[in-house]
Amino acid sequence: MIKVLMIEDDLELAQIITDYLAAFDIEVTNTDSPYNGLSMLSINKEFQLLILDLTLPEIDGLELLPKIREKSQIPIIISSARDDILDKVMGLERGADDYLPKPYNPRELQARIKTILKRIDKPAEVKKIGNSSPFIVKEDDMQIYFKDIPLTLTLAEYDILKLLIRRNGGVIAREDFIYASDSIEDDSSLKNIDVIISRIRSKLSKIDATKTYIKSVRGIGYQLI
Repeated sequence: MIKVLMIEDDLELAQIITDYLAAFDIEVTNTDSPYNGLSMLSINKEFQLLILDLTLPEIDGLELLPKIREKSQIPIIISSARDDILDKVMGLERGADDYLPKPYNPRELQARIKTILKRIDKPAEVKKIGNSSPFIVKEDDMQIYFKDIPLTLTLAEYDILKLLIRRNGGVIAREDFIYASDSIEDDSSLKNIDVIISRIRSKLSKIDATKTYIKSVRGIGYQLI
């Protein structure tokens, strides 16, 4: 049984999602209070994923995200009627793994939950990319190691970093990142790519701050150096 916490103040929608996901062996616990949800994450370590609305009482979901990340690295799917690109960018920048604009088919939510948890839970053989590369890729598990330390990456971050590794120092245009990743919507702005690259750089620098491994190529995109 997959255990999911949902912070959603539309109780009718929450019940619909709960009933639907139960058929896929996914148990949803919902709260309409963001602070109660934050407390539940601290107390109950069995939750495997969080579904987060943005328009909430007490505190906005975008403001809640950093507070969640202070306590947990649980995968987060934002489920929101707010489809402004700025909300999407800020959500990703503050630690969300995915952004699903309402209204949506619950089947799509189930598929995204399955994809995220598969990346985290499925064991796989470790394969190194290149003889001297500091990166190791677990192909089937969608996991990347940097200097033998596992990186906690969203799906979009994984796709982008893997593409950079595969190109082996070649320059990749921002548009190519969008086309190469199923986790990045076709209508995503180039600014969104810059945000994701920034997040990857930050995660790499926490392990090795002696150099910048991802170089900006002005007017084109990025390359791994």
